[in-house]
Amino acid sequence: MRVGPSLDYPSNWVYRRRDLPVKVVQVLGLWRKVEDPSGTQGWMHVRLLSDTPTAIVTASVAPMRQAASEGARTVFRAEKGVVGRLSSCGDGWCGFDVGGQRGFVRAADIWGATN
Repeated sequence: MRVGPSLDYPSNWVYRRRDLPVKVVQVLGLWRKVEDPSGTQGWMHVRLLSDTPTAIVTASVAPMRQAASEGARTVFRAEKGVVGRLSSCGDGWCGFDVGGQRGFVRAADIWGATN
């Protein structure tokens, strides 16, 4: 992550974690101003970003349920800081895949959900 939208600006952060979700807050050519889950903002070249939607668990524990319902059976539990890939989100729930373990989590328990 750089402090400005070009290679002439210094890096202020190096991310080493794959699939960490970021939100694009501004677009300038091939550069994107992004915000990470901690609120840090900076510029990244588009080639460093992926279109795959991801999210990070912000609740202490997020039950991953068999269906998008509070009454559905819990199949896994994801702890705070776990990163997963999102599928469709709606009605306060998102499909969440953590290394092939799939379930539905409440959108309120994760950061990166687009609903």
